Amino acid sequence: MSNTARKTSSDYALDVVRGYADHDATAVQEALAGLDAGSWIEVYAVLSGLLRSTISIMELTGRRWNLDELVRGSDEVAAVAPPHYEFAMAETTRAWDRGDESAMRALSGQDLLGAVHMTAAGVAVLGTALWGRAKLLDVLREFGQAVTELAKDRASDA
Repeated sequence: MSNTARKTSSDYALDVVRGYADHDATAVQEALAGLDAGSWIEVYAVLSGLLRSTISIMELTGRRWNLDELVRGSDEVAAVAPPHYEFAMAETTRAWDRGDESAMRALSGQDLLGAVHMTAAGVAVLGTALWGRAKLLDVLREFGQAVTELAKDRASDA
C-alpha cells in the first residue's frame, strides 16, 4: 500500500496548510494530488474546522488582526496557490474583514477546489498571525498526532 493510500483527510488538510505556511507551491500541489471528489469534500470539512478553531482561539485570546496584516499574509500565501485562485483569495480576505459572509460563501462556494485552497490559506494566514509560523507548524503537528491517536482508539474499540 502506498503512502498516499494511507493518508487521511486530516493528513491532506494539514499538509496543504503546511505548504501555504511554508510558501511552497510544490508542497501545496503535492498535498492535494490524487484526491477524488469525496475526498475533496472531507478535506474541506477538516479545513473548515481548523479555520473555525483558529478564529475562536484568536477571539478568546483577544488577538486582533488588521486588514493590512491579513491582506499582506493572504497575498504572500496566495502567491503559491494555483494562479486562478489568487484574486479570489484576496477578495475573500477583504469580505471576511468586512464581516460579509455572503460574499465569502459566494467566492468560496463557486468551486470546491478553490474553497479548499482559500480555507487552507486562511488557516495559514490566521495561524501565523496568532502563533507565528514555527508555532503554527507545531500546532498542526500536535493536531495531526491527536487525530491519529483518536483513530487508533476508535479502531481498537471496534
